[in-house]
Amino acid sequence: MTQFTISLLAAALALTSAVQAQCGSGSPHATVTGSGSSFKATRGSSQVYSGSDYRAAIQAALDSVSSGQRVAVMASGSIGANTITISSGKIFEGCGTINVANRAGRGAIESTDTSDVQIPYLTMTGSPYFGLRFSGTRNLNLGQITMNLSGGLGIRFDRDRAANSNVKMDVIRVTGAGSHAVETWNIDGLTVNQVIARNVGECGLLLQKTTNARVGLVDGDNVAAGTGYATLRMANNNGQLASGSYSTNVYIDKVVSRGGGRGVFCVSQSGGAVINSVDLANNGNNAILIENCYNLSIKGGTVQGGGEVRLAARSEFPNNKDIWVTLTVNGNTVRESPCGDNTNWTISGNAKKTIC
Repeated sequence: MTQFTISLLAAALALTSAVQAQCGSGSPHATVTGSGSSFKATRGSSQVYSGSDYRAAIQAALDSVSSGQRVAVMASGSIGANTITISSGKIFEGCGTINVANRAGRGAIESTDTSDVQIPYLTMTGSPYFGLRFSGTRNLNLGQITMNLSGGLGIRFDRDRAANSNVKMDVIRVTGAGSHAVETWNIDGLTVNQVIARNVGECGLLLQKTTNARVGLVDGDNVAAGTGYATLRMANNNGQLASGSYSTNVYIDKVVSRGGGRGVFCVSQSGGAVINSVDLANNGNNAILIENCYNLSIKGGTVQGGGEVRLAARSEFPNNKDIWVTLTVNGNTVRESPCGDNTNWTISGNAKKTIC
């Protein structure tokens, strides 16, 4: 077991210990119960909402508790094209199924400019603009998040708003998103156990301007079909430190990808990353595309069929530099054009190689 795997397990255990063993267990400070068109929000012995509006019941429960206190939504229902807002320090457990609709530019659930928010459990359905939307967070902790969607984007950290620090995610499962399962911008300090994406229109995990990241597994099946996106994509200066350097600070244990579009894609002046292992098969676009990236290492794994393994470059950015790729590639091609600066290939298998 590698030191990275040990540290990842420790992080996962820390996430688990930080939340209740079961959704809604024990004595939440506030609860939402009911069904159909009758919902009730209760804080302790006090009723804070009673009526037909599921979203209003949830928001009333959240607004009734203070920092460090827990809300358990036991009821299932629909919030429509509306937003639930979580403020600092609050613990939100979505034990029922929360169905959502599209509110343009907004999240079905949002937490912005906050600290110490926890969402240990959540099950979401529907077609949101963003399922979960964050910016300006510190010590955000997401646990077991399941999104069975019919469109929209799963989890989004905003590009043009305040940055985030110390974000943790345990197991994120997203099916049916029209866009990305998980998209990050502007995070310093990210720990992810697993992102599991199924039948997702764009990326499984998209990392942008994110530094000091540790990711366990990214697993995509039919992700990004017919697009230039990938099960794992690192873009827009991902891994570039504040100093401008690309010293290694992004660690990814394993990427699994079947079908869909690309498997792994590093682009637009990203890097500073190590991927320990890949298991890629029958990707509809490049199995791996490395384009204008710096200090990237893929240390092992297999590529079977699909689109080629490619090192490329756009003229508007500096060329690839300091790339290490060790792979077994079968039923495919490996191509480097143009030649990178300090490219190191170790390729086994029957792949046809056109490399520098």
